[in-house]
Amino acid sequence: MPVSEKLSASERKATQNRSLMDTHLLQQCWFLAGPTACGKSAVGLELAECLDAEILALDSMSLYRGMDIGTAKPSAADQSRVPHRLIDLTEPHAEFSVAEYLDRAEVACRSIIERGHVPLFVGGTGLYLRSLLRGVFEGPAADWDFRRGLMTQAEQHPENWLHEELQRVDPVSAARLHANDQRRLIRALEVHHQTGQPASQLQNQSPLPAELRPRHVYWLSPPREWLHDRINARVDQMISAGWVREVERLISAAQGLGRTAGQALGYKELVAHLAGNCTLDEAIDQIKAATRQFAKRQHTWFRQLEECAEIPITGNESPSELAERLIQRRDQLATR
Repeated sequence: MPVSEKLSASERKATQNRSLMDTHLLQQCWFLAGPTACGKSAVGLELAECLDAEILALDSMSLYRGMDIGTAKPSAADQSRVPHRLIDLTEPHAEFSVAEYLDRAEVACRSIIERGHVPLFVGGTGLYLRSLLRGVFEGPAADWDFRRGLMTQAEQHPENWLHEELQRVDPVSAARLHANDQRRLIRALEVHHQTGQPASQLQNQSPLPAELRPRHVYWLSPPREWLHDRINARVDQMISAGWVREVERLISAAQGLGRTAGQALGYKELVAHLAGNCTLDEAIDQIKAATRQFAKRQHTWFRQLEECAEIPITGNESPSELAERLIQRRDQLATR
């Protein structure tokens, strides 16, 4: 039955202007989120084997081909152990919208279920998680003249001008977006320009009714100091694994990095280093600081989703222990 036929009049009003995954599919999915470097990928592998699941990347950057080290893309061994979907979907010079991600996710989920397996989303992109759970706002069509005008003005003003303009008309969106995320800053300003309303207000999708939501949506919540140590160690490991060479190869390609991929966490700082704007040690320090800040924002995303159950961890648990804890929660829910 289509979702519109299941909802009351008030519920249909609450879901207007949003594009939703088929709720029958959604209810068959599992979700495991968490901040970067918290170990969710290792837990996801264990959980997938317990559930007979295939993993779908819940990540806005691992969908770009060639961006492997800096996105902690699953290794060939991990992909051989458990099938992974929604990675390497497009080239790093291209743009890829949330709506496109939802479309590809729905197709992948149908295919996984047809094969008799469980779709398990694993990743840390809060916007993608919220869009899967609540749908995505279908805003006005692009106004390319307005966008070009903003980009021209941005080039003529100080670096944070776009962010300051958005802060003036939509402080909620400004607080959520990074000052360097030019594409999303421009889109939020465009929505306000065309509708007269803040994008944050229009995008504030309410949760689906409880009976239509997936039951297994979890996020790992680690101690802050433990996570910071993990982040610092992982950045060092990525550098040792050849991250700088990866970025050098990407920017030297014929079409280079697009606006979105070029602003990816860590890639932006290494591009600046390769351009001679900072030393490698300075870039590494900046990456570590930016990643810690990003992890804090991820916590905020997940805490704000009432559909998402927090799973506190100490950092001492093994991936198999955490997967078993989630299986036990499933069994407890089944008896209610």
